Amino acid sequence: MNVHEQYDPGPASGAQIRKEGDKWTLILVRELRHSPEKVWQALTDPAQLREWAPFVTDGSLGTVGTVNLTWVGNPQALETKVTRADAPKLLEYGDIRWELEPLGSGTRLTLWHSIDRRFISWGAAGWHISLDVLDRLLSGNPIGRIAGADAMKFGWQRLVAEYAKQFGVEPPNWPPKAAPKS
Repeated sequence: MNVHEQYDPGPASGAQIRKEGDKWTLILVRELRHSPEKVWQALTDPAQLREWAPFVTDGSLGTVGTVNLTWVGNPQALETKVTRADAPKLLEYGDIRWELEPLGSGTRLTLWHSIDRRFISWGAAGWHISLDVLDRLLSGNPIGRIAGADAMKFGWQRLVAEYAKQFGVEPPNWPPKAAPKS
C-alpha cells in the first residue's frame, strides 16, 4: 500500500468566502501543532513546497522579489512577485496571502486566496487537501503532494460539492468549458 492510499480528507471545514464586488476571496484557517518558524519554512522553501503545495517555484518565497511559479497541471510558469515576506508572520505573493499567528506551541495558519467565483469551491477543495498534506509533512509523516488530477482520486469532488453547498454557489461543471469567444 502506498502512503497516498492511507489519505482520506475529512469533511469540508475551516473555510469562508468574502465577496467585495466582483472579487471573491477564499479564506481557509488551520490550526497546526508546529511553530510559526517551522510552518514559515514549509511555506517558503522550494524543496518543502514540492512536497505539499499545488505548485513549484524556482526560488524562495521568503524574500521580496520575483520568482517563477508553476501550478501542477499547467506547464506555463508564471512570473510572480513576492510583495511581503515578514518572517514568520506574513507572506504575500500573487493573489495569495498567508498569515501565521502563534497559538500555544503551534500556529494558526490563515490562507487568503483571490479566486474567480466560478471556481471558489474547486480552490477550497484543492487547498483543503494541500493543507492536510502540509500538516502531515510537518508532523514527520509525509505522504507527498496530492494536487491537480491526483486530487480527484482523494475526495476532491466530494469536497468541491461540500464547499459549494457551504458557500451557496453552484459547483462548476467538469470538465471546464472553454471561455466564450468574443
